[in-house]
Amino acid sequence: MSSFKNAIPRRAHKERAQPQARKKFGLLEKHKDYVVRATAFHKKEQALQKLKEKAAFRNPDEFYFKMVKTKTVDGVHKLESQANKYTPEELMLMKTQDIGYILQKVQSEKKKIEKLTAMLHSLDNQPSNKRVYYAEDREEAEELASKVSERSNLATSGNLPSSIRRKTATSYRELEARKSRVRDLEKVYMDMAMQKELQKSGRKRKLREEELVNPTTKPVYKWRQERKR
Repeated sequence: MSSFKNAIPRRAHKERAQPQARKKFGLLEKHKDYVVRATAFHKKEQALQKLKEKAAFRNPDEFYFKMVKTKTVDGVHKLESQANKYTPEELMLMKTQDIGYILQKVQSEKKKIEKLTAMLHSLDNQPSNKRVYYAEDREEAEELASKVSERSNLATSGNLPSSIRRKTATSYRELEARKSRVRDLEKVYMDMAMQKELQKSGRKRKLREEELVNPTTKPVYKWRQERKR
């Protein structure tokens, strides 16, 4: 029976449009628009109702630690500053872990660079068949040399398919990108190592420009010698 019911054509009921006299108010809200608006309204209403219930049934003797870690500024709760959250030993440990991660990335990138360089070197230095030509005079020798150079150029440019040439160019770009990444990571590693050394105990001072043997833009520090027991 359901198949016969669906086979009978039925009239499509359309919602009316905005009357001509009310065109200035925009499009007339349809039922699906009302459903979306009503759902959002009731969701907000329920959230407010739950907050009111929590405020009504709140225990006046309730305590939690944010009561002493926050303060109210213009009616807004703000957390205390987290600047001194960690001890110097914890900061040193985190700095060491970060330096170890950067060093691991540098070593991984260097291994990938070596692998790419070896692959491209084997592609560029393919063995070629050598032939010896004999000429009776200088003119014939020059003619043979020009022919051999043209033939070698055609062989180097025409032997490799276009797909392999594209892949080789992509590999060269990847190699340059990895080299620049290694340089950036090494700079970050040196800066982090310097920051870690500066956090250690011991008297130190920053050298002036006239005290530097090799002038550089980066700061140079000198530690006071301490007698080791």
